[in-house]
Amino acid sequence: MSVPVEEARRLFGALLPLPPTVRLPLHAARGAVLASGLAALVSHPSATESALDGLACREADAQAASREAPVWLRVVGESRAGAPYAGEVGPGECVRIYTGAPLPPGADAICPVEELLEGEAGGHPGHLGLRRPASPKDVRHEGSDFRAGEEVLPAGLSLTPARLSLAAALGHGEVSVRRWRVALLSTGDELRDPGEALRPGEVYDSNRVGLRALLEEIGCEVLDLGRAPDSPEELARRLGEAGRPDLLLTSGGVSMGRYDFVRDLLIGPGGEGPHPKGSGPEGPERPERPEREVAFWKVKMRPGGPALCGRWRGLPVFGLPGNPVSSLVVFQVLVRPVLTGQPLTPLRLPALTPFRGLPDKVAFWRAHVEGAGVRDYRTQSSGVLRSLSEAGGLVVVPPGADLQPGDLAEVLLLP
Repeated sequence: MSVPVEEARRLFGALLPLPPTVRLPLHAARGAVLASGLAALVSHPSATESALDGLACREADAQAASREAPVWLRVVGESRAGAPYAGEVGPGECVRIYTGAPLPPGADAICPVEELLEGEAGGHPGHLGLRRPASPKDVRHEGSDFRAGEEVLPAGLSLTPARLSLAAALGHGEVSVRRWRVALLSTGDELRDPGEALRPGEVYDSNRVGLRALLEEIGCEVLDLGRAPDSPEELARRLGEAGRPDLLLTSGGVSMGRYDFVRDLLIGPGGEGPHPKGSGPEGPERPERPEREVAFWKVKMRPGGPALCGRWRGLPVFGLPGNPVSSLVVFQVLVRPVLTGQPLTPLRLPALTPFRGLPDKVAFWRAHVEGAGVRDYRTQSSGVLRSLSEAGGLVVVPPGADLQPGDLAEVLLLP
């Protein structure tokens, strides 16, 4: 049942329902996916305005200005954001203007404040001297960014901080988004919550902390089910408490060990898999949808090969390995792109050190991103969790291919 990486993504995506659409205020929508496009409710800029502090005047009046022979213009007022100049700028006149302030009628050019002389100091009271020509290039024209009615953010985009800021500028206080409800569960007798005292053989549950942060970063609503011991009965009870999320994400219990009960729950003890419809002890009485279905078990990748994906009582389940490095790498490579709808977009950088390939698996080796290249992290042991904190990316090495120094490598940057 081991499948290639691309096939694993496809099978996982086919298993998921379309996430529900909800309305969220902007401050709560980070990472969520737009369900419908956002059109501008206003134009931006809403008026023709200045891009900097200085003076506004007629371009024709200031063409001869230079440091040796400043041009003096009479100041008739000022324009600032929220308090525009009410009059019109005539020949030989100017107004003091500030960044973002509307350009008054008659003016069509700006001279920056650094190039101005105060009239009192130069013997021209009530005037400003220009030491260079005023220019229209520092004028921002109304609607030059976007115009009212224009669709600026199309459906399907993930709402990054920059896009949330743009949504606010468009005039929207709320957005319609598709938001996954993900139940998160860690499994293992050895797990303890951070801060608790550890007994011999126990470890802190770091997976749930990291996975929750990654899920929230992409806009998911997280239902934290805590941690379950290595007991099939307790595991089934916890899963029954999950309610109706869109996805159950587990870590641990999916490998080949005697106590890997997430695997047993979906596949059955011994790995025989669920009985097809109309077979097994229940015969033709078996429901239309079996209690457990398996899309795949094991992926041709390292780290993270023993990943598991299927349904339990109709609920989509993705089982991540319990090893923290494997768990987080599988999330980035398989889970994140499906939930966000955004394909992985690796950079191509020269390898500074060799990266070995594997005979039949895609390798995702941790690496330091240094300047214009990538260097192998000091160890690729899946037990070194600090590597994901210190490494800047994952170098993707196709099956059977070694990368030598100077070869171009595909690099997935780590958040």
